[in-house]
Amino acid sequence: MPSDTLLISSWRSALYEHAKKFPFTAIGLTLALLALAGLLLQGLWLAITEEANISLRWALMGGLAAFAATSLGALPALAFKGISTRIEDSMLGFAAGMMLAASSFSLILPGIEASTALMHTPIMGALVVVFGMALGVLLMLGLDQFTPHEHDKTGPCGPGHENCDRVLLFVFAIALHNLPEGMAIGVSFAQEDLNVGIPFTTAIALQDIPEGLAVALALIAAGFHRTTAVLIAIGTGLLESVGALLGVTLSSGVPLAYPIGLGLSAGAMIFVVSHEVIPETHRNGHQTAATLGLMVGFALMMTLDTALG
Repeated sequence: MPSDTLLISSWRSALYEHAKKFPFTAIGLTLALLALAGLLLQGLWLAITEEANISLRWALMGGLAAFAATSLGALPALAFKGISTRIEDSMLGFAAGMMLAASSFSLILPGIEASTALMHTPIMGALVVVFGMALGVLLMLGLDQFTPHEHDKTGPCGPGHENCDRVLLFVFAIALHNLPEGMAIGVSFAQEDLNVGIPFTTAIALQDIPEGLAVALALIAAGFHRTTAVLIAIGTGLLESVGALLGVTLSSGVPLAYPIGLGLSAGAMIFVVSHEVIPETHRNGHQTAATLGLMVGFALMMTLDTALG
């Protein structure tokens, strides 16, 4: 098994080679990152204004709580020394079920509700979210093209880890969906109403615990060292805090960006589940175990989403 340093170095080199091979995709992703950085700078500028201070502080505290929950969920992965292929497929199925439920109950439905309130008609509200979903699918198609695949000489995980590129897309989708979740936390505190923000943040944080574990276990299955996998899983939770800052900013600036962001994340997650995760869990003849894992993951996330509001 290659070392973590070799994995990261090889992946960095592979991304550079793919950037040269797919320049338009690389430019598009760079522009998206620059746009995100611009929104963050706008949020920091608002942070110094007196009227934004209180809501921003509470929103960032909510984002940090969600980040802590993701970290807490990832830590048990340190105890996993090795897992069988059957268990690995079951866990990936479990993660896929969680992603499908989160897409439906945490992203699509709240997105339609928010956009309908802005557009004043349910049809237009749904179309706004569909537009976001289409952007999410386009984003993942670009990343699928841009991500180094194992049949390439520049593949990041080396021989014996053919599912590495799939896992990287899976991890990216989880991280991407943390951004609108954090935005939702920021929006919930935007009106400085703790009776809304605290219960909502609690629900999001409880959902993030199993998600942190799912990301860490997926990375371990791809060949990353347990410590590296846990650190990357914890890093995905940082986007909750970033999203909280964006949520406060956008709620007073570009309200439609919130439901579009929810739709984008949902489209990206559904794409990855169908295009990468489910096929991977069925490659080794463990379809039944993977499907049962998917159902359990879906049921758990659905229960958390609906019972905790």
